[in-house]
Amino acid sequence: MSNFTIPVGPLHVALEEPMYFRIDVSGETVAHVDIHAGHVHRGIEYLATKRNIFQNIVLTERICSLCSNSHPQAYAMAIEQIAGLVVPARAEYLRVIADEIKRVASNLFNVSVLAHLVGFESLFMHVMEVREMMQDVKETVFGNRMDIGANIIGGVRYDIDSESAAYLKAQLDRLAPAVAEITALYRTNGSILGRTRGIGVLTRSDAVDCSVVGPVARACGIDYDVRSKAPYAAYDRIEVPVHTLADGDVWSRAMIRLAEAATAIDLIRQCLDQLPDGPISCTSERPPIPPGEAIAKCEAPRGELIYYVRTIDSPRPERVKWRVPSFMNWDALRFMLKGAKIADIAIIVNSIDPCISCTER
Repeated sequence: MSNFTIPVGPLHVALEEPMYFRIDVSGETVAHVDIHAGHVHRGIEYLATKRNIFQNIVLTERICSLCSNSHPQAYAMAIEQIAGLVVPARAEYLRVIADEIKRVASNLFNVSVLAHLVGFESLFMHVMEVREMMQDVKETVFGNRMDIGANIIGGVRYDIDSESAAYLKAQLDRLAPAVAEITALYRTNGSILGRTRGIGVLTRSDAVDCSVVGPVARACGIDYDVRSKAPYAAYDRIEVPVHTLADGDVWSRAMIRLAEAATAIDLIRQCLDQLPDGPISCTSERPPIPPGEAIAKCEAPRGELIYYVRTIDSPRPERVKWRVPSFMNWDALRFMLKGAKIADIAIIVNSIDPCISCTER
């Protein structure tokens, strides 16, 4: 059996972003993996210190497209801690709605790409068509399909009136059975099961050692979700179930994402039913931000997102730093890929839903 080294990337089918893997194989089996990043480093943390505190709401939303709402939300929460700002109850519920709308779209996108990599093109197109319902929601409610601009320091930028609420509920009523149908397909279809069950396994102990987060961790049986363990916004006032599976394979990670998409639909409905009256921001003017430092975190679609912000007597922050879920999750690829077949590399890489731009700050 011949041993050789193959390059995967930096441009390849599993990712829209560049990431290079140097893979040693024995025959058709992966023996060792070296991960090389740094192809899209933008110096964006440095840029955050060259803009004023309020401009960074716009900048942080451009760090990532699929979890773009989570970055400005965590950043805003850190600034609000420093300034002692109390976000109105209505704004907290509206933050949850925006968060969960983005979660549905992000999770369905990853699951659809899995179908594409398996070669099930009709399922890929069907899942993307279902995801389009949520894309229409984003365009209708927020005016944009990707960067929705929901958050500001002290609250949110958008509001939902009775007409928007009725539209959103109607879209959720269409979306819920479609997500249930997709989940049933992924649970029973032979093409999906044959390529994902027992593939890219990450054991619970390796998951703990790598400190993985989000659906990658929950697919290994780790019961951790920031929304329930450290609630923020209005998550302490709604029911947030945490979904876990024990096998830690590609299929389990996909099923966790589908379960969380279905849960997100229910969370949006809870927020719409409980949405209190009141202002959507604690101030109509830009509040003064005193010197200080704070840490804030939220549950992005890929997992726990942490922001650290330090301010001084200046309009610009002295330091802004974030730790994204992909930073830990891609290290676990060394365990997932070891012993895998060459044909499964792209499927396994896609299963952690990596975001390179988030990680390469």
